[in-house]
Amino acid sequence: MQWSLMKDINEKRVKYLYEAVQQGTVRAAADKLNVSPSAVSRQIALLEEELATTLIERHRTGVTVTEAGAVVLTYYRELRSHQEECLSKLNSLHGLQSGHINLAVGEGFVGDLMSDPLPEFNRRFPNLTLSVTTGGTNKVMRLIEEDQAHVGLVFHPPNHPGIRTQAKNCQPLCVIVAPSHPLLLLHRPVTFQEAIGYPYALQDGQFGIRQLLAIVEFKERIRLSPQVTTNSIGVLTHFVRSKMGVTFLPAFVVAREVADGQLCAIAIEHPILASGEAHMITRLGRQLPEGPLMLLQHLKTWMRAFKSGGD
Repeated sequence: MQWSLMKDINEKRVKYLYEAVQQGTVRAAADKLNVSPSAVSRQIALLEEELATTLIERHRTGVTVTEAGAVVLTYYRELRSHQEECLSKLNSLHGLQSGHINLAVGEGFVGDLMSDPLPEFNRRFPNLTLSVTTGGTNKVMRLIEEDQAHVGLVFHPPNHPGIRTQAKNCQPLCVIVAPSHPLLLLHRPVTFQEAIGYPYALQDGQFGIRQLLAIVEFKERIRLSPQVTTNSIGVLTHFVRSKMGVTFLPAFVVAREVADGQLCAIAIEHPILASGEAHMITRLGRQLPEGPLMLLQHLKTWMRAFKSGGD
C-alpha cells in the first residue's frame, strides 16, 4: 500500500502517539489522558493503518518511536508551536492580557530567579501564568528540544544541533566547604587535588556540573569516587553543612548560604573548572509566542547582570 501525501493526519490520534512516547508506556499515557490503555493502543493502531507505516515499537519495558514515528511527532510539535504562536498573536492584540509560559531550569537557578527577575516580570505582566520545571541539564535540554518548555536555564550544556544559546556567562566551579573547614586556612584558591583530598558529594551524571567534572576526570586520568551521589542540591549543601565533606558548585548556587555564614565557596585553580558557563537556551528555529519572548528578553537583561562565582 502506497502512502498518499494527500492524506489528512488525525491530530487526536497523533496526540495519543505523542503521549505514549513521552510517557514511555501505553499505560502511563492512558493514565495521563484519562482513558483506557486499549483506547490508546487502538488510536495508535488506526494512525499506523492510515499512514501505512509503523510508528512505535513495543518492548517489555515500554515503547520507542520509529523513524517514521519521529517524523510524525516533529510534525505534531510544529503544529502545536504554530497554534501557540497564533493564539499568542491574538493575545498580543489585547496587550498580553493572557497566556502561559513554560520555563525549565536547573535547580541551582531557582533562588536567583525567584528573588528578583520572575517577581519583577510578574508585576509587569500579571495576567501571564508561568510553569517552572526543575531538572538536570539533560532533562532541561530535552524539554526544550521537544517544545515542552519555551526557555531553559542550564549549567554547562553539551553542544546540541537543535538547541540555541540565547545568553551565557561564566560561572566557575568552586569547592563548597563548611566555615570551619581546613581548606580555608590556606587563604588562597585551591587545586583540584587538594579539594578531592577530603570526602565529597557530587550530583549524578544528568547534571552539567558532573559532566564538567567528567572532563576533568578524563584529562587528569583520575576516577572520582564520591561518598554521596544525588540529584538534589539540597542534599549536597546539607552534606557540607553537616561537616561530612565538601562538594562542587558554582558560587551563585549557594550565595545565600555564603552570605548567612553557613557555607564558604573557595575558588579552584583549574582551567576546565574555571570554564563553567550558565546558558539560557531555546529550541533552534522555534518562533516563541509573545509572552515567552518577553520573558526571554527580560531574562537576557538579568543574565547580563548575573554575578559570577568570583563576584
